[in-house]
Amino acid sequence: MKLINTNIKDLYIIEPQLFGDERGYFYESYNQKEFSRLGLDYNFVQDNESKSKKGVLRGLHFQKTYQQAKCVRVIKGEVYDIAVDLRKNSETYGKYFGVILSETNHLMFMIPKGFAHGFLVLSDEAIFDYKCDEFYHPEDEGGIIFNDETINIKWPKVDCKITLSKKDLIHPTFKELNIKL
Repeated sequence: MKLINTNIKDLYIIEPQLFGDERGYFYESYNQKEFSRLGLDYNFVQDNESKSKKGVLRGLHFQKTYQQAKCVRVIKGEVYDIAVDLRKNSETYGKYFGVILSETNHLMFMIPKGFAHGFLVLSDEAIFDYKCDEFYHPEDEGGIIFNDETINIKWPKVDCKITLSKKDLIHPTFKELNIKL
């Protein structure tokens, strides 16, 4: 595995080593020893999977008290995945980083605690996998509106209507957040 730095401290792209031949391919999406070698010492406790149609935007989500580090990847399709730094003492507080994750590039995105996370489905369908180091607590969930003017995420254009959950449509703005991460 190869660790790729981003412009935000502690936020990484992971490129796995693929082994392919005429039958297809094989790669390890997670290996505790390899992650540890890369300095990613997480104790993952929960895996989640979502399936979404083109134009679905999920996010921007975070846990307030029971923060989660996430290693995310796309099993099928393609998404634009973003993480927003919510760590108040960070030099990049309020900044975001985005990356295309797809079934063809096999990249993974390692998002540490203290970040909001979201993604937009670019393909007809996407199956998305989340590996989390803390259990999900629905009562502890927070969010930021996807089109927040302060963060100013440059979401890619899709040739269909953007679809959000009712919950994601009413998240507060970044400036309205009153959290300590």
